[in-house]
Amino acid sequence: MSEPNPRLPPDAGALQAPLARLLRPLVRLFVRSGITFPALTDLLRELYVNVAEYDFALPGKDQTDSRVSLLTGIHRKEVRRLRGAGAPVSAVPAAVSRTSRIIARWVAAPDFTEADGRPKALPRVAESGPSFESLVASVTRDLRPRAVLDEWLDRGLVTLDAEERIVLAEAAFVPSGGGSQQLYYFGRNLHDHIAAAVTNILEEKPRFFERAVHYDGLSPELARRLEGRAREIAMEALQQANREAHAACETDPGGEARWNFGIYIYSEDAPQASMQAPPTVAPRPEPKA
Repeated sequence: MSEPNPRLPPDAGALQAPLARLLRPLVRLFVRSGITFPALTDLLRELYVNVAEYDFALPGKDQTDSRVSLLTGIHRKEVRRLRGAGAPVSAVPAAVSRTSRIIARWVAAPDFTEADGRPKALPRVAESGPSFESLVASVTRDLRPRAVLDEWLDRGLVTLDAEERIVLAEAAFVPSGGGSQQLYYFGRNLHDHIAAAVTNILEEKPRFFERAVHYDGLSPELARRLEGRAREIAMEALQQANREAHAACETDPGGEARWNFGIYIYSEDAPQASMQAPPTVAPRPEPKA
């Protein structure tokens, strides 16, 4: 039985409004960070050529400059110059990979967690039982645990309690603003969220779970209270997913596939003025999920 054909993509005109809403916070970041419009157009031009070259190649046929130019609207001379350059990628920084693997084990492995799932406070070394040294060694033998501890203390990822045990700090779950780790996950997580949504639009049946619960017309106080409770629910879900994934990986033979489970929470006191529709009187909406 043949697979169903992908549904027709939405009309370009219908994408204008959601695209403007999607791009607005990114443009705000670009302007604040000094990425000018000409610099962004250079990046987009390269991406357009790369996507057309590799994602829209016809089976059994070589992709030509003319077809890439037709798909993208970019002149053939520019296409010829840009083809084969490769799309900009975000390789995993070594510190990100190392840190995330150790923290994931600390909050998931039974040896390093309390009965309620909280990460244990660990002695630096121990003759028996879990310790920070055994935690690091269980993930990598290429690093000295003391060097990892000094780095993490300096970055605020861990603290020392009254008994000189090492305690995982909340900062370990929230990378510092604008740092290399946060920028890496900014690109990775937004890519995966958008990729899931785009796949659901283009395929006949939505493949990925991509939903949100939202209420408008709230008081700022209630919005903040709901945000706080949502954080608690989200953290519980992430920790549970991490524990199950960590246990499953113990017997997995490994391969090239990857999986990402993410949650986002957002609230604001009022929409951006330039994005508001004319004021209307309407009843409070029902919850959407």
